[in-house]
Amino acid sequence: MTPILELEKLNKSFGAIKVADDLSYSLMQGEALGIIGPNGAGKTSMFNLITGALSPDSGIVRYLGKNITNYSPPLRCRAGIARSFQVPQPFGGMTVFENTLVASKHGANLNEDRAQNLCVEVLEQTGLINKANLLAAQLTLLERKRLELARALCSKPKLLLLDEIAGGLTEGECNLLVKTIKKINNNGISIIWIEHIVHALLAVVDRLIVINFGHKVADGEPTKTMATRNVQEIYLGIEIDG
Repeated sequence: MTPILELEKLNKSFGAIKVADDLSYSLMQGEALGIIGPNGAGKTSMFNLITGALSPDSGIVRYLGKNITNYSPPLRCRAGIARSFQVPQPFGGMTVFENTLVASKHGANLNEDRAQNLCVEVLEQTGLINKANLLAAQLTLLERKRLELARALCSKPKLLLLDEIAGGLTEGECNLLVKTIKKINNNGISIIWIEHIVHALLAVVDRLIVINFGHKVADGEPTKTMATRNVQEIYLGIEIDG
């Protein structure tokens, strides 16, 4: 089976700061991958490199076996790569439905009828159908997070990138979000999820990668990876003797 995504020795620096340091890994189709690391580790920069918002200094991004390193963000979106943002970025003066319609028409390149049908389906899936006619600016934090997810889904992704989508939510809200993300993954959409709410992440992902200063320091089964000395020292700030 061809991996849906391959990063091959990606490097990216801003002056003396490295946000990607020979970063390499593959993601199989249908896999849910978690990404953790301390603040400033380069996690969001990695998403920017995958989506084309940043260009690498060197290295290759492959999607479905094709080199897309020089593809523009719109081309990558229409090829099936979608993302949510850590801080929700809806069009506040547009309704929830209008926000999703923009994604379905321009991200998925659908005609009006198909776009509207997809929007209704996704808003039902994300629990926002009763908020469809509200302005996005009127939504609660949980609802804005759900709208961020809905807009990404309305571009009909094969690969979904989630950037700290559980941050700021209550325990109950977080549990509801986890159930939604599990359903999305069970429907065959590959997921890469950056998250500081580790218990939420571990409830969904098949595999965990730990990044520090843009470099991959661990990659494996989630629970075992979290328990390693290296990860506890880097991510949890725990100094291990012996």
